[in-house]
Order: sequence, then C-alpha cells, then structure tokens
Amino acid sequence: MNFAEKMCQAAEEGGVLLKNDNAMLPFCTDDKVVVFGRCQFDYYRSGTGSGGSVHVSYSTNLTDSLIEISEKEKAPAIDRELAQIYRKWIELNPFDNGDGGWASEPWCQKEMPLSAEIIADAAKNCGKAVYVIGRTAGEDKDNRAEKGSWYLTDEEHDTLKKICSGFENVCVVLNVSNIIDMEWIDDPDFCGHIRSVLLAWHGGQEGGRAAARLLCGLANPCGKLTDTIARHIDYYPSSKNFGKEGDILYQEDIYVGYRYFSTFAPEEVRFPFGFGLSYTNFTIQVEKAHFDGEKLYISVKVKNTGKCPGKEVVQIYAQAPQGKLGKSQRVLVSFKKTKLLEATESQDMQIDFSLEDLASYDDSGITGNEFCYVLEKGLYEFFTGNDAQAAQKILVDGREGIFLEKNLVTKKLTQAVAPSHSFERMRPAADGNGGFSIQTEKTPVSKVDLSERIKSNMPKEIPFSGDKGIRFSDLLSGKASSDDFIAQIDDIQLAAMVRGEGMMSQKVTVGIAAAYGGITQKLRDLGIPAAGCSDGPSGIRIDTGKETNLMPIGTLLACTWNPNLIEELFTFEGKELVEYEIDSLLGPGVNIHRNPLNGRNFEYYSEDPLLAGTIATAVLRGLNKGGSSGTIKHFAANNQELCRRSGNSVISERALREIYLKPFEIAVKSGEVKSLMTSYNAINGHWAASNYDLVTTILRKEWGYKGLVMTDWWATMNDCVNGGKESIRKTGSMIRSGNDVYMVVDNDCAESGGHNDDIAESLKNGKLSRAELQQAARHILDFISISPVAKRKLRPLKIFKSFTSNQIQKPAGAVIVEEGEPFLPENGKSLYLHAAHDAMYNINGTYRKEGDDLSQSVTNILIDGENAASLECRSTAGLETTVNAAQVHLLPGYYKIALIPTKPGIETKQLVISSEVINPVTLGVCPM
Repeated sequence: MNFAEKMCQAAEEGGVLLKNDNAMLPFCTDDKVVVFGRCQFDYYRSGTGSGGSVHVSYSTNLTDSLIEISEKEKAPAIDRELAQIYRKWIELNPFDNGDGGWASEPWCQKEMPLSAEIIADAAKNCGKAVYVIGRTAGEDKDNRAEKGSWYLTDEEHDTLKKICSGFENVCVVLNVSNIIDMEWIDDPDFCGHIRSVLLAWHGGQEGGRAAARLLCGLANPCGKLTDTIARHIDYYPSSKNFGKEGDILYQEDIYVGYRYFSTFAPEEVRFPFGFGLSYTNFTIQVEKAHFDGEKLYISVKVKNTGKCPGKEVVQIYAQAPQGKLGKSQRVLVSFKKTKLLEATESQDMQIDFSLEDLASYDDSGITGNEFCYVLEKGLYEFFTGNDAQAAQKILVDGREGIFLEKNLVTKKLTQAVAPSHSFERMRPAADGNGGFSIQTEKTPVSKVDLSERIKSNMPKEIPFSGDKGIRFSDLLSGKASSDDFIAQIDDIQLAAMVRGEGMMSQKVTVGIAAAYGGITQKLRDLGIPAAGCSDGPSGIRIDTGKETNLMPIGTLLACTWNPNLIEELFTFEGKELVEYEIDSLLGPGVNIHRNPLNGRNFEYYSEDPLLAGTIATAVLRGLNKGGSSGTIKHFAANNQELCRRSGNSVISERALREIYLKPFEIAVKSGEVKSLMTSYNAINGHWAASNYDLVTTILRKEWGYKGLVMTDWWATMNDCVNGGKESIRKTGSMIRSGNDVYMVVDNDCAESGGHNDDIAESLKNGKLSRAELQQAARHILDFISISPVAKRKLRPLKIFKSFTSNQIQKPAGAVIVEEGEPFLPENGKSLYLHAAHDAMYNINGTYRKEGDDLSQSVTNILIDGENAASLECRSTAGLETTVNAAQVHLLPGYYKIALIPTKPGIETKQLVISSEVINPVTLGVCPM
C-alpha cells in the first residue's frame, strides 16, 4: 500500500457515523443521489495556520469522488446536473480564504441559494440527498459560540430545511475541523428526514475520496468519537473560563469531557465519548477478567453479527472509589480495535493494564500521602463496551470488582508547578440519589523554594580546552567523548547553538521552519551540521511552494482508535521527511481538548489523555521507523488560541499531572520522543519556555527524558525563579530551566546575539552558568547525532544556486532591468534582469509589514521560474526593512524575475540584484 492509499484508509477509519436511521447508508446499487452544499467541491482538507499549510500536488473532493465510484462500480447514480450548477456558481463565488492572510480565513463559506425549482428538479430524479456542511479552524483564532462556527448559519439551516422538504432520506456530511453543535438533528423544521449523519472531519488530500467510499459502502465506518458532544456549549464546564485574557482558571480541575458528564451530567450528552456506528453490528462478550495483584487481564470475544465486514473498538473504563480525593465516574483505562471481521466472524482479544494506572495524585495531603499517586481504599469497578455510556459492568474473578482494604502509594514525587495562589476547584459530593452534585474546594499552593531547588541540581562545568582537533565525526564514531568535544566550544559559540534560525534559512532545506546546531562557521568547522525542522503535524510545510503530502487532521486520526494504522501512516511520513532532508516534523500535538471551541483542537487528539498519549506514541514510532522524528508539542496546558502568548493557565497540580501532562508522559516514557516543544503560555505564573519545574523537575528528572527541548516560535520567557514580566530576551532563564533551543532568531545573527537576548549578561551576573549552556549543547548534539542529518554529507554553511540563462539575446518586447537598478515586479507578473557578468549576485529586498508579530508571511523571488530567494518576516511594525535575501551565481544573459507570495502580508517596495565579480569556489562554498 502506498502513501496515498494509507492516507485514504486512515481518513476512512476516522470517519464517525453518528446516525443511520432506516439503514439509509450505505448507498445501494439502485440509489440515485443528489449532493448539495458548496463544500462538495470546496472540500476542506485541513485547518489553517502552521498545522495545515501544506502545498499539495492534488486533493480530492466528495462529488467528483462519488462520480468516479459511480462510473467504476456502476452505482450509485449521482445527479450531475445539479453538480454542474454548483460548479458554475462557485466560479462566480470563489472560496473565501481571507486573502490568504494568517488567521483571516472565515470559519465557513457562503452557500448557494436553493430555489424551490432546484429542489423539485433534483427530487424528480433522485431519492436520496446529501448535504455537506463545512467548517474550518486554525492557529491564532478560536472558534466561537455563534452561527457559522459552533452553530449552523441561518443560510445552512434554510438550505437544510429546503432539502428536507423535498427528500425523506437526507444524509448530512460534516466536513469539519472541530465538533460542532448537533442539536439541529431533531429540529422539527427538518421533518425527521435527516436519517444519517457522517462526521467526516478534514481528511487531508484524500479526504473527499475517503468520505465517498464510506457513503458508498466501499469502506465501513468504524471511527469512534474522541470527545463528548454535549447538548449545549455552556454544558462544558470549561466554557465559563475559556477564551479569557490574563489568568485562565481551570476550575473544572480533572473533570474534563466525559469525566465531567459521567459524574455530574450524563443527561446533557448528545453523543458520548467513544461513540460511533457501523453498517454492521457487533457483540462484545467478556470471557474472563482476572486480577493478579498488579494487573487486570481481560479476555474478550468480539463477534460481527451483521451482514458486512467491519471493525469494532473494545473500550475498558474504570470507576474508582470517591475516597477523600474525589474521582470521575468513568475513566478510560485501555482499548483495542479488532481486525476487519467478516460477517459472523469473531475475534478473541486480550487486554491488560495495571491497577496502578488508576491512581490519583494527592496534591493536598488529604490522604496522608502528600505529592504521591495513591490508590485509595475501596471498590474499583470496571466496564466494557463501545462508548463511555454504554459500557457494561465486568465481574473480576467473579466479584464486583477489585477491593482494596487500605490506601496504596504507587509513586512518591515532589511538588512541582503548583499554583502560587489558591482558587476554587470542582469536586463531587454524593447527592443522596445515587448521583453527584458539584462542590468546590480550595486548591493547594506551591511550597517550593525554586532558587534552592535549582541550586541543588546544577550541572558540572566542563573546563574550556580550545580547539583540540576533535570533530563531530569523532563523536559519532566513538573516538571522542562528548565532554571532550564540548570542551572545545567557547561561550559565544555555545550561545549561538541555543539560538535557532528562522524560516527560509539557507542552511537547511529552504522553506522549512528552522535550522539549529551548526549554524555558524566556527561550529561548522567543528563538523557540526545544521538540523532542520518543518511545520506539521499533518504534513510537511515548505514555504517555497514545494509540494508534499497532506494527511488527515489529528482528531480524525485519533477517531480511528487504531495505533497500528497511525504508525504505518507516519512511517510513510518519516520517509518523506528523509527524502526532503528534514530532521524533525513539528508534531504530534497532544494538548487536551479542554473546550470544543479551541481553534487548534483539530491538530490535537482528544479530551482523554490516555487516548491522546497512545496515538501520539504511534505517530512518533512511525516517524522514527521512517528514518526521521517528531517534535511533540505544546508542553503544556496550551488549550486556547486567544492570548496564547500572554495567557496564564492557572491549574491545580493534580489536574496538570492527571490530565494535561499525562499524554506527554505516556509518549516520553515510551522512548519514542527525541525532541519536545514548550508552549507559549504561562503555567501558574511561569512561562512554559522558562518553567524549571515543568522542564527539569518533571520532564527530565521524574520522567527521565534526555532529549532535546525547544521553545515555540518567538516565545517569551520570564525569570525562572521569580516569575514576573515576560520577554523574548530572557533566554538565560530559558536555558536554566532546562530548555535547549530558542526558536527563532533572524537568519545569520545567532553568533551576534540573536535578538539581543540576555545570555551574555546572565553569564556575567551568575543567573546562568557555562555548565548550563554546555548541558543544552549536549542535548542538541545528542539529537543531531541520531538524526538523518548525521548520515548526510556535511554541507557548506551556504549553498549558492547557479543559473544559466535561456535568453542570451534581449527578449522582444520585454521590460528589462539592468543589474544594480531598483525594480519591482508586480505580484504574479514578471520582468527580465540583464546579467552582464559571470558573477555572484546579491538579491536585496526592501519590504514592510503591518500586523501581528506571529503571522508568518513569505514572498518568494523566482528566477526563470525557480525559487532563488525569499522575503520572510512576522512584522516590521510598518517600517521599511532591507535585507540581503540570498546570493546566486548567474551567467551572462536575461533572466525572468517574478514575485510569488506563498503567505501574503509582505508589501515589497523594491528589489535590487547586483553583481560581485567573484567565483563561488573562492568562497569555500559550492554551487547547487
């Protein structure tokens, strides 16, 4: 199976069938089907921002895929007349991408008005209708509880009403990035005619084909929800504290998603966590459940009792005793997906997990075991089924469950990342009717002396030796130790190593997110290569416009509940990264779906930490098998896009450890994590990029992580001891916290101080030691040594492109610019440069950009249709800025010059291409 087929398979398995009354789906041989909605053609592939900015060579849409199936399979018949009407209307009403600007694309698109005549004509020929509803979401922009985002628009409601007035069998396909309101399913306006609802998500470039195959029964839906769909957005307990500025209180504590609903409000659930229908039926029978004192072993027989092949997911939930800490009524503890079972076929499955996995963290000492994971005494009950609400109780060794007569401490830790100020958090109280009401309690506060903790864990300095002739190749071959190699690197070069270069760096594959490691000539002289990382997590973003593959969004992948499939998919992605000489994909993202309106939920997996951590581990294992790696992110509690750089996540240590850090812990302890990215936000007053307890106490010391840690792009930090005001300059605190690389500084300025950070002054005043810089360098070198770049030939620091003109004579009627003369081609148009010499030419660009300093804009400069240089920036605050974009080697002749924006926003004022009559060989570099 090739990459495209594996993407299609994943998109199929992640589709969730929410409703299928009267077996409307799959379409049958004699069905005649009409498709409504512009998104049948403008089919969303992925969300916006860095998570979906992938240039693809093709993409599939729903209707063309249905037509292709119809032609191959001779059924079902698709109404092409209406399809053609939609095509023509879309030509006159093109897709609104917000002019391509960062976070400017609307959540939904304008719909084609439907007349009574259109409906009547379609109903004459067809007996079944499909309506495609589309939504997007993305970085830097949360969804909202308003029409066109969480709710249907008036236009969509009116369209659906008209469709239901003409058709008794209507299927709604949700081509969405996040879950949306689903209460409209029972709206009386629709006459009960909405028989089927398929949650198809954004399926990447193969998404349209996958959805069509599901509708036609060429694939059987087997996806399960990774989030609870509640009846109203306000029923999610995080809603009252979501989308805030400043302090963002996590008052719901551990009661996130189904943990909340199963405990306090089961009646408010429209579709439960883990839910998903199939075209066939299954029985799940527990054959045996045995506890050996440490692990619970469950033998399950799953049988396909229907008439077509399908897959089922066995989900195991636990209910711990309330004890003194308070617990959720349901917690997912294990799951396993069957193979494809033919009709009447069964499969015996073995599932096991440790009772220790059910332990709760005591952050207050109420159990007598402060800062420990504790199994409180009482009865532990277990349930199995195919969603959180339908799961049925299991007898363990013939008993009601596992009874502990006393508290058991499973892990002794130390307080870390606790809040500095107490706030009210949620906890259950028995209501006397077998249920629970909500009470609150004060959160414990931090007792940690961070200054003393840091002082007692300082690394030892390696004395500076100067250059002893030891090279990076000696380190790789084992001829020299890392201590001896690092001893050669002075403070200036150590500081340069912890500064990553920005997008469009020429020192790695041009157009990817960053370069780090050997990015100065002195570091390169030591043989240290530059590693490169690319935006993901759904595919490789290359801002030169180079085409790569776009996979389904993260939430869809998690809805497969199939780690083996995800590992296979990302093995292909790992190979593609190696092909493009990229050392890490910036993903997976494993932040918890705390609230459905988080604009970046589509990159993440679930409201459940076990499921999120398991899928993330599969992604990382696949990338590693493919020969590259992934950078797990965003560490941690990055759960809204509004004010993501200035928000302070105020959260209890218990909720942090049990919910928000747990997927990272699962992945790290699997051994598959080689690099990790911290988040923008602060956690309890300390910004993640300089949060010592987060990065060192928990990640490195408790979990034993020895890999690379980097910041998010242009992150801010504050004092790692005292907290306080954040700044992009406080790189000294970043290093002291255990974070290794600051992402990113402007290209070619890592050696000269980056963005005027405080590393030099921190070394002088004792707020940073040389030993801590050396420790960061060690982590960077260790990562590079196991990355693809270590196997590639060491490339020169700069590689110059060489061009030979196809136009020796002056092109007739062309606009000609002489070298050194300022000019400005219009975007999308071109003119010709006259190169008079065989020489190196500097390409200088003057530009300006307004707006947010996180919006990444790129304009490529093409010579004879090939990318030669790029202007890239976040913001110039409206001021004109001149940069040397690149050097190229030109032979005499006339060259066509064009400006092509791949991420709009830059206003180019002028270009100047001037020659230096030199040979590139004399510079110690080679032409490419």
